[in-house]
Amino acid sequence: MTDDGPGELGDLFMRVARTQRRRWRDALAPWDLSPHQTRALRVVCERDGVRLSDLAESLHIAARSATEVADGLQERGLVERTPDPGDRRAVLLRATDEGRRVRAEVDRARAADSAELFARLGPEDRAALARILRALAD
Repeated sequence: MTDDGPGELGDLFMRVARTQRRRWRDALAPWDLSPHQTRALRVVCERDGVRLSDLAESLHIAARSATEVADGLQERGLVERTPDPGDRRAVLLRATDEGRRVRAEVDRARAADSAELFARLGPEDRAALARILRALAD
């Protein structure tokens, strides 16, 4: 019998999180994107122009780190910098057609990987897990 106390639950939760991060890193390998780049690309694709400061806030990273992430995405042709029409001193990041295409491919790969991982659970267990995770996330 296992000890399902808070310490054990925390350890199990972290093991699953590490497993998921490793699986997603492997799923991202064909595009040579880091997790930060992937999340940044998602944010840029979801908005019609995003300032670097807003990107940093969305990713919970320092502004300097957001600049480095954006630079990497721009070098790959996935985002472009455009002048902010509301502030001549600022720039906005916008997804390129290639960026939107890559984002869609990455989303499909991550969804397929998640489906494979969570297929280990039956429908009732998946529903219970979703309910529990929502309760913990709030």
